[in-house]
Amino acid sequence: MTSITALLERSWARSSSLLCVGLDPEPSRFPLALRNDPSSTVTFCTAIVDATKDLVCAYKPQIAYFAAFGGESALEAVIQHIRAVAPDVPVILDAKRGDIGPTAQQYAREAFDRYGADAVTVNPYLGYDTIEPFVERGSVFVLCRTSNPGSGDLQSLMVDGEPLYRRVARNLCERFADSGRLGLVVGATYPEELGEVRRAVGSVPLLVPGIGAQGGDVEAVGAALTTVGGVVVNSSRAVLYAGEGEDFADASRSVALATRDELARVHRTHQHRA
Repeated sequence: MTSITALLERSWARSSSLLCVGLDPEPSRFPLALRNDPSSTVTFCTAIVDATKDLVCAYKPQIAYFAAFGGESALEAVIQHIRAVAPDVPVILDAKRGDIGPTAQQYAREAFDRYGADAVTVNPYLGYDTIEPFVERGSVFVLCRTSNPGSGDLQSLMVDGEPLYRRVARNLCERFADSGRLGLVVGATYPEELGEVRRAVGSVPLLVPGIGAQGGDVEAVGAALTTVGGVVVNSSRAVLYAGEGEDFADASRSVALATRDELARVHRTHQHRA
């Protein structure tokens, strides 16, 4: 399987976009004609994909939003649709898996064989041997400094004079970066830490959630926009639920376009400063 670094480099060049659209389907928030109907999940998600496929560098379906209503087959169908209409757009399965080796092997089979994802988000806190089964089959984005308010409870604990999230980032890079199959998750809600991680890991891709509904600002992403290394900036709810009428996909496209262009502006500004 092609490494996520290579896939993203091609996608960034093709789309001129840093935007990733997260696919987090909530039937209670669907447009009025589809609302509260889980069977409309494929219709909803594929309409979003069709409306945004030329504006994004990746898609990030969140497995829990499908599995909660028994929609794993819908997730398979959505990913198959992405492959059909946007074959050059990488798919990052947001599953945040983390378990011991044999179970991790099964989760890796699920992500890469069943769903056909290009990368999967994983949790490093059971040890690096739990990440190896994923790297053997595909690519990973490992949780590092996440965007939620309580992330600092553990991730900011000091270990030999440095915060745990930075130690995790450095150790992961020493172990997996040469494969091209490693990325790290660092939230836009913590721009200072985002910059620290970028300086620590060099060109390793960063998946940056948290803009839009979670309170992160596009300007904050500038901390990761250096002359080396790319970023994948995720927006989910702000894009997905931009409209409630029959033109919901057009509304989603408008938000995605504005976000892509704003990210491009911030990118140009920081590249110029560099």
